[in-house]
Amino acid sequence: MNTRLKLFLDANNLTQAEFADKINVVRASVSHVLSGRNNPSYDFIRSIMQKYPELNIEWLMFGKGTMYKTMPAPPQKPAEYEEGLIFQEVEETYEPVIEPESVRLNETITPNEVPQVTINQRKVSKVIILFDDGTYQEM
Repeated sequence: MNTRLKLFLDANNLTQAEFADKINVVRASVSHVLSGRNNPSYDFIRSIMQKYPELNIEWLMFGKGTMYKTMPAPPQKPAEYEEGLIFQEVEETYEPVIEPESVRLNETITPNEVPQVTINQRKVSKVIILFDDGTYQEM
């Protein structure tokens, strides 16, 4: 169930904390369910069902069916995006950019005028490989 719950949170752009607050449970309980440490309680499941009636609980608990009971309706376009309104003329105001005296186009710079930047490169002096049995090897 924890992987399906993660999918549901991702699909709804919810963090663990936001989800816990929305279903009125302690944040740690969501963390424990998502990590697989604890199974969800009856109250946990009931809170999800009450807050998200469109969620298919059989999918969440057993992986049967689809995430939602019915497909959610597509979001409605705001009124300002109705046909014709989006192409209304907009009065643009701008101020011309005035080049300072010190900057001139088509001006050439000789190599002596280009600032030189030196970067001290670090060199690898030792490599240590750590193994999962606690041993290591220096190279």
